[in-house]
Amino acid sequence: MNELLEKLAECVEFGKINNASPYPPTMKGQDGADEYAKQAIDEGIEPGEILKHGLMVGMEKVGIKFRENKVFVPQVLMSAKAMSAAMDHLKPYFSSGAAERKGVFVVGTVEGDLHDIGKNLVAMMVEGNGYEVIDLGTDVKAEQFIETAEKHPGSVIGLSSLLTTTMANMQKIVEIVKKHNPDRQICIGGAPITQDFSEKIGADSYKPDPQGVVEFLNSLAS
Repeated sequence: MNELLEKLAECVEFGKINNASPYPPTMKGQDGADEYAKQAIDEGIEPGEILKHGLMVGMEKVGIKFRENKVFVPQVLMSAKAMSAAMDHLKPYFSSGAAERKGVFVVGTVEGDLHDIGKNLVAMMVEGNGYEVIDLGTDVKAEQFIETAEKHPGSVIGLSSLLTTTMANMQKIVEIVKKHNPDRQICIGGAPITQDFSEKIGADSYKPDPQGVVEFLNSLAS
């Protein structure tokens, strides 16, 4: 792999945003994801290659570490910030159609629930793995999911819930979405959610961690 992309992947993995960032201490004073992404663009590396062989490599490593409890939320957030700094250089190419994404993921926290850390982690991990993410935020009704998904044929909906009291709303949203379009793929997650609950309400996938959501989306895209 290109040495620049290796350095970019390392910056994402360890959360090195830019040269000015003091985190992580072992990389203080070194260039970060921001500088390496710009340099890769300037050297003529295709944005899709930068995403695939730089950002996605780093985010996958972070996702696996998070799943295995080797890193925790603060480290993942730093990796996401590093990824975001790099993505700022790539997004113009994706929005112009000059580079392609793997698919579209419409995500939100269900109606009645205002928690968003888990949802944000999933959104950042999915974006870092090559998907366009449309984040509808918190307290999202079924109609908002349907309306947004309809604008993006083939898109997958992700529902998040942290409160046991909003699990009923998650079930309602799944039922409404499936009634509107039985083929729409729905992935659910959150602290109180289980595989049994997912099967009971007719969701297509339940994943306990962000990397699992990425793997589900990749299985659909392949």
